[in-house]
Amino acid sequence: MQKKYLVLFALLLLYPIMGSGQDISFYKNKARAATSIPEKLEAIDSVLSKSYGVDNDTFVNYSNEYIELAKEIDSVELAAKKAMNLQTILSDYKNEPRRAIRIIDGVLAHKYKLKDSFLLGGLYLKRGRANLKLNVKEAIDDYATAIENFSTNDSIHIADAYLFSGQAYSNIGKFVAAGEFYEKAYRFYEKRKEYEYMLHARQGIITMFSMNGFYDKAEIERKKLIETLKQLENKKYIITEYYNQSIDYHKIGNKELEIKYLLKADSLLKETDKNQQDYTNHININASLAEYHIDNNELIKAREYIKNLDQWADKAKGDRVVRISYSGAKARYYLAVDLYRQALEYAQETLQSSKAVGHEDDIMSSHLLLSNIYAETGQFKKSLENKNAYLNLRDSIYNKGTAQFLAYYQTLYETEKKEKKLVEKNTSIQLLEKDNENFKKIVFFSSLALVLTFGLILLYRNQRYLKSNKELQEKFSQKLLVSQEIERKRISKDLHDGLGQRLLLIKNKIVSGGDSDTKKMVDDAIDEVRTISRDLHPFQLQEMGITKAIEYTLTQIDENTTLFISSEIDNIDNLFTKEQEVNIYRIVQETLNNILKHAKAEASKVTIKKLTGNIVISIKDNGVGFDFTEKYQNVKSLGLKTLLERTRFLNGQMKVKSIKNNGTIIIFQFPVS
Repeated sequence: MQKKYLVLFALLLLYPIMGSGQDISFYKNKARAATSIPEKLEAIDSVLSKSYGVDNDTFVNYSNEYIELAKEIDSVELAAKKAMNLQTILSDYKNEPRRAIRIIDGVLAHKYKLKDSFLLGGLYLKRGRANLKLNVKEAIDDYATAIENFSTNDSIHIADAYLFSGQAYSNIGKFVAAGEFYEKAYRFYEKRKEYEYMLHARQGIITMFSMNGFYDKAEIERKKLIETLKQLENKKYIITEYYNQSIDYHKIGNKELEIKYLLKADSLLKETDKNQQDYTNHININASLAEYHIDNNELIKAREYIKNLDQWADKAKGDRVVRISYSGAKARYYLAVDLYRQALEYAQETLQSSKAVGHEDDIMSSHLLLSNIYAETGQFKKSLENKNAYLNLRDSIYNKGTAQFLAYYQTLYETEKKEKKLVEKNTSIQLLEKDNENFKKIVFFSSLALVLTFGLILLYRNQRYLKSNKELQEKFSQKLLVSQEIERKRISKDLHDGLGQRLLLIKNKIVSGGDSDTKKMVDDAIDEVRTISRDLHPFQLQEMGITKAIEYTLTQIDENTTLFISSEIDNIDNLFTKEQEVNIYRIVQETLNNILKHAKAEASKVTIKKLTGNIVISIKDNGVGFDFTEKYQNVKSLGLKTLLERTRFLNGQMKVKSIKNNGTIIIFQFPVS
């Protein structure tokens, strides 16, 4: 009897093992033997449940069969569920996003039969996830359609769509829209107490801080997020945050911390991804490590990381976002070791992938990389074309005209070279032509030369006149600014020493009379006179110096307005004359006043850097932006013209980069002796 129970107990222990060995093949045979579609669907469903995450090829093939059979019996809901599950495997594991889109489109062709809002919205959401690897703008459209089709009962999926929209908008540089979607996602997740997904939304907002240049703020918020992730034991996202922080350090030129965080990310990835399935992080981290060592001319170390990249190259074939990192690192390495053909091939792939997904930073850096490669191979025209594309993206307002100018003269140069060669080849034939033909040509070219010479003289005289007129205008504007400051200083002194002193005397008499109401009115008047006096002439320049005066002004704006101001200010005392310091102070003051009046911004960052031979002042905001050309040509708009005149007075340069609804950055550069 005991033996019987022992045998039964052993069979019970072995049953799961026996079952797992025969499950998939058993249900495959059952599916093949099925005589009706419902029976076959039931068997395939079992195959799918057993193969998901275990055998991706089986899962994909049987999912396709299931979807087609479901459509045959007009069960679109069943087909939709399987198409949604299939997208994740095809896009994230098989790297076949186009195939996932085709399958989802096949189901959406019958969407009018879908009554379940979760399925209809979910199909668009899943198609957006696949499109994110191919075309960011199409992914954004899919997320918007998903939100339209979800109902109020699908709030968690609406939150997902908001989160993915924020990520997509951030990728193409539309930070205002990205921020709005991240905040919406965060509120939805918070309401449902989905804490891990709340972290995803927070991560997106941190990424936007970085992309807008607020690196200190991004670092603070990222460190908080990393601590939270450690508490949740979510190591995969800690890897991502280490990597993102290293990218920020790279942008600000902190090499020591850049490599430190890259190595931390690499170490944690090796610890957590023993099976090497996370190809995205492997490629991104190894590509960045390779580029770090290339920049430091450590090509032997760089080669090790380049070799590592090839382990995951096949897995990332369909993932254009990851291919940008992969092909970019390969191109830079081959350029460094003078293998220009391979460098060009990978650089062109990088540019194609960047354009396909709409990453403007990557498009810009790809053009610069191609320009360097073409220059090394002597293809100067192509080098110039890519350099111009890079410059246009970097500064569309100030560099567009220069790029067109250079492109024009490069084309003119190439044309003249071809014409010269043609003339040289035909010289022997021309010598045999009739004297009459030679005479006609001589007359024609002589006449043309005279016309061109006369035209050049007129052009030269016109340029001299315009230059002289411009210099006179600049001198007049500078004298006007100086006289304005002198007059402001005089009025300020008169207000302070004259009217201010009289008001103090009146106040003292009122105090002795005990009239508190009148005393308050006089106090208000005194404060107003002092404020006007300070605005007219910044006496704090003499009292505190230019550096402290600017810091004091920033503090006053930060404390007394809704604008959040952060700053990084080097000491620039004693580098300029008193007159120059007043103009620098006015430039900062007037720029911030423009932000307060017109930008509708929530935050601004002021940076003053002391470099060798130059002082660079950068003022950014996240406001509504504007069209510089339109604003500058507006006769009623004096703010930009005044800033430009003050900059010229200091022999400096002013650059403005502003896109409507995407904030503004104004950079001033002044020489110092």
